Amino acid sequence: MAARPENSPPEMVEEVDAAGNVLRSVSRREMRAEGLRHRSVFIAVMSEAGQILVHRRAETKDVWPGWWDLAVGGVLSPGESFEDGARREVAEELGLAAASLEPLGTGAYSDATVSLLAGCFVCRTEGPFTFADGEITEAHWVSQEELPVWLGAKPFLPDSVALVLPRLWRE
Repeated sequence: MAARPENSPPEMVEEVDAAGNVLRSVSRREMRAEGLRHRSVFIAVMSEAGQILVHRRAETKDVWPGWWDLAVGGVLSPGESFEDGARREVAEELGLAAASLEPLGTGAYSDATVSLLAGCFVCRTEGPFTFADGEITEAHWVSQEELPVWLGAKPFLPDSVALVLPRLWRE
């Protein structure tokens, strides 16, 4: 999330029920403070060789700053579809204007930090990537065989691990 100018209006998001029905619009700050369920997207980036692009989040992120993630993505804007949100996030975070997305399904995740309903996707590309918005500070291609070592050695976002990882490399 990029820093907002001091006098700009708050970023609004939709609180949703377990089925994804919109309950009300709230500020992102209120959503985070109260742990309200919201809609998000996760996009795993895979190379043609089957490697996944893992990345370290900026220290300025409002949730899990500096942690590692196996999917790009974020919170949806009011009225935004999962697919439109995934396209927006891939453009913002990776600089990919015309990415091809494959849906992996939806799922719910809740813990003490977040509560969300997410659309999950995979984007198969070799790049090149442009991390212009500052949300990604470091990225590496990791093979399926190497991933358990990474997951055991570094703090990874539990929501994308729970929702995206089981959907990858399915035969």
